[in-house]
Amino acid sequence: MTDPRDTGFSRRAFIAAAAAASGTSAMAQANPTTANSTEIEGDISQSTRRNMSSFRSLEWQPYFNSLRGGAILVDIQSRALHYWSQDESVYKLYPTSVPATEDLTRRGNTEIVQKVVGPEWRPTPAMKERNPDWPDYIGPGPENPLGTHALYLSWQFYRIHGTHDTRKIGRRSSNGCIGLYNEHIAELYSLTSVGTQVLII
Repeated sequence: MTDPRDTGFSRRAFIAAAAAASGTSAMAQANPTTANSTEIEGDISQSTRRNMSSFRSLEWQPYFNSLRGGAILVDIQSRALHYWSQDESVYKLYPTSVPATEDLTRRGNTEIVQKVVGPEWRPTPAMKERNPDWPDYIGPGPENPLGTHALYLSWQFYRIHGTHDTRKIGRRSSNGCIGLYNEHIAELYSLTSVGTQVLII
């Protein structure tokens, strides 16, 4: 296992490299099912703006046939995640980070296939090819781009996860993943199960 701090690789350099790579990652993701999506979020600049103007509660009926197993709706435009429990006793609305560009955005139906506390991060092959200096592995902890918890989706490399960089929430700042404050992903983790349906619009 390689600790990036042992190789002279700093978090600042890592984030700067991720930001620099964001211009080329769109071309690499022409096929979202195999592309290098989502596990590294770009740096935050003054040109990346928050948008909470359309952050509002929604009803589940226009989006799901039922709430069997619970349901998550991610609205890219309003940068919000909605959760409904199966019996409708719980409704949650969380601000999120969303993909930085349309080319990095995947929409449609998926589901939670794995839940992880203290997720590990590894670059996808395409990420590593473009950025050979990036670490091969970042373990759980404050340097991990996935925060404290991660919900793995049926789409390869796509996650709903936490972030230690709270500036990203409410912004178009990711390479494809949906990011939440660590306290919110911890709560969502406790509410969901493997099989919970997810719709990204």
